[in-house]
Amino acid sequence: MRLLALVDSPDHVCCRYRIRAFEPVLKSAGWSLSCQKLKRSTFSRLAQLFAVSSYESVILQRKLLPAWQLAILRRSARQLVFDFDDAVLFRDSYARRGPYSRVRQERFAATVRVADTVIAGNDFLAECALRAGAPAARVRMIPTCVEPALYPEAAPLPAGQDDAGRCDLVWIGSSSTLQGLEQQQPLWDRLGREIPGLRMRVICDKFPGFQTLRVVPVPWAQAWEARDLAAGQIGISWLPEDPWSQGKCGLKVLQYQAARLPVVANPVGMHAELIEPGLTGLLPRTSDQWVEAIRTLAADEKLRRRMGRTARQRVESGYSVEVWAETFVASVAVAEKPSLSPSTPSRRPAQGSIPDPFSVRSRRLGVFHRATLCGRLDGNRDNDGPTSPDHSRICS
Repeated sequence: MRLLALVDSPDHVCCRYRIRAFEPVLKSAGWSLSCQKLKRSTFSRLAQLFAVSSYESVILQRKLLPAWQLAILRRSARQLVFDFDDAVLFRDSYARRGPYSRVRQERFAATVRVADTVIAGNDFLAECALRAGAPAARVRMIPTCVEPALYPEAAPLPAGQDDAGRCDLVWIGSSSTLQGLEQQQPLWDRLGREIPGLRMRVICDKFPGFQTLRVVPVPWAQAWEARDLAAGQIGISWLPEDPWSQGKCGLKVLQYQAARLPVVANPVGMHAELIEPGLTGLLPRTSDQWVEAIRTLAADEKLRRRMGRTARQRVESGYSVEVWAETFVASVAVAEKPSLSPSTPSRRPAQGSIPDPFSVRSRRLGVFHRATLCGRLDGNRDNDGPTSPDHSRICS
């Protein structure tokens, strides 16, 4: 059987981690995978959309098509799957016009309503799909996964080359997500002033310049990213508090953890789910808390190693390709379309599915607890990107 994925690019980070990562298990299940860049010109795209009829199943990844193009795709595709790991119904965190877009929300609603299966990268995204009208029986939550075997443990430095007293933070991302890091320059410079020997390794295609915290530029390369991550001591991530960030699926955090690094990040979105304070990292909110967190980890190698080992175990048991492979194959495979007539929801939904009515629940993995999602779709909370999304090949 043939599976087609219409994507930003076969080398795009989302395609690599959310589709191509499962290609071996797809092959074992009798599927051949073809990833095609969605054509830009109107006539080329029309031809591409009509041609999907020759495939048993089609994945549309992240793209929100105009209504007439979506209609053609829906008529042509035997089985249509919509996969998204960003809050594509909003503009991104740095859009000058703000996060809310009527066109994006209308296109998103139309897409999730007609898809045979909707695969969301986290609970916030799944809830967005449900509130937009996606039938609950068709929605699956499959997190972005990593392959732990690609992240071997870093070899110790030879005697005399251990750079005693030095500690490297490490950040990986694209030039677009670098904006968030640069906006926090006062924090990084404070860390550089108050913690002797601290540096920041930035793995990217563009590099910031700070006043007091030394930046070690590391040009990103897919073949070396695991090695370059393991050369650091503490992984860091920072997200602004907005709807777009709530939809981020935490790939950089998972990469740090796969590389056996403790992670320090602000408690926004998936950070609060992926990081267990005191066990796999720390979740500081204020600048003072950030300084204390980094100072504590920088001074205690044994603590870093213990957290790193635990983080790696969490990834292996909850966010590895192997753990979610069966659910992914079942989600993209041709299946009889579920009835949309009213019925009593099953008490034991299939793995990855969301029972109707959807409510936030503890993950059945038995490792992490989901953060309560009490936010409305407009991004406001009761309790406490049109700018193009990142199209880099690098971790988002």
